[in-house]
Amino acid sequence: MFHWNRKEIPAADEALAGRADPIPTAKTHFVSGRDLHPPALDGWPGLERAIFGMGCFWGPERLLWTLPGMHITAVGYGGGHTPNPTYEEVCSGRTGHNEVVLAVFDPDRIDYEDLLELFWESHDPTQGMRQGVDIGTQYRSGIYVTSDRQMKQAMDSCAIYQRALHEAGHGRITTEIRSAGPFYYAEEYHQQFLAKNPSRSCGHGGTGIAFPDRLG
Repeated sequence: MFHWNRKEIPAADEALAGRADPIPTAKTHFVSGRDLHPPALDGWPGLERAIFGMGCFWGPERLLWTLPGMHITAVGYGGGHTPNPTYEEVCSGRTGHNEVVLAVFDPDRIDYEDLLELFWESHDPTQGMRQGVDIGTQYRSGIYVTSDRQMKQAMDSCAIYQRALHEAGHGRITTEIRSAGPFYYAEEYHQQFLAKNPSRSCGHGGTGIAFPDRLG
């Protein structure tokens, strides 16, 4: 296997082949005990899905599972080409995947816009193919939307936050905003990692710029 440039996303025909079957993972959420997998083919009835990439996925997952109205969270791989990748394959840079967090939430208790605000404020979306000292395509900033409404809200929030960053002297947002493709669950040990390993950390340094008040 040749060494791929880990700051360059491979084309589909350059990506690793992957596998037909999902890799083994946890069945239940370590914190809440709820089933990590959808109960029906159409997902979680009455609930909404959001998928975010904010660097190493351990820290962002912990931020999200503490929110009111959050049903479950899970970490996995999204935005790439290789079906059912392993962590080692994603880290090679040859799958195109990002480390992402799946958030399944009750839209009657928390808005998608609230999740977007947390997203922008909890990491630095201007760093390209890295987050802090973590370098590679799997650490890129990303919003993977599951509906046309989410796409509009994500794009609108990006424009608002970019203005705030510009006024504060920060650079251009490099966040990838696109429709969500398949979400592949990461290995069991990654799920709710910081709850299982409270002595470990996963630092995420934001820009220090608060999301502006929403425009009417």
